Amino acid sequence: MASQEIETLAQALARLPGFGPRSARRAVLHLMKRREAAMLPLLRALEAVNERLSTCDMCGNVDTSNPCTVCADPRRDVRALCVVEEVSDLWALDRSRLFPGKFHVLGGRLSALEGVRPEDLSIDKLLRRVEAGGIDEVVLAMNATLEGQTTAHYIAERLERFPVRLTQLAHGLPVGGELDYLDEGTLAQALRARRPVS
Repeated sequence: MASQEIETLAQALARLPGFGPRSARRAVLHLMKRREAAMLPLLRALEAVNERLSTCDMCGNVDTSNPCTVCADPRRDVRALCVVEEVSDLWALDRSRLFPGKFHVLGGRLSALEGVRPEDLSIDKLLRRVEAGGIDEVVLAMNATLEGQTTAHYIAERLERFPVRLTQLAHGLPVGGELDYLDEGTLAQALRARRPVS
């Protein structure tokens, strides 16, 4: 039987995605066995991120700087803007290294069942970014779910009045699939085969 502190640590880890109670206990045991090599660097990294963590005012990414490293990168094409549901989707697409432009994180997707309305997402901020000018293409990179496609359709209607090329990821993505769980090859193919929104 572990002490209350160790049990509390295991319970905290078990609440993270990808961890269950058993895998959390295994991780705790690993950290305790390798205190100097694993636990202390992890603690220092968590403290550093916790102290500097912020949300980017421009795109909604989570980073340790504001603007985030993606928005601050001068090599990015400011004329192309990729709209994603969540920060994890931005990170997944950015890992593919195939989209050279900037991003915009909505903070979710429209869902009548969950009570998520347009005003709950950063759609108005997206419209202001496009209205400010300088953007030639908006890529709607919503997840291939009913809610994701509903969100893409809603945004497409709101962007009709702007002189931008509207595209979306190809539907080679599996139905019900989420960007964060896809491999780079699938993401690369979806980005290459993006098409205009009709």
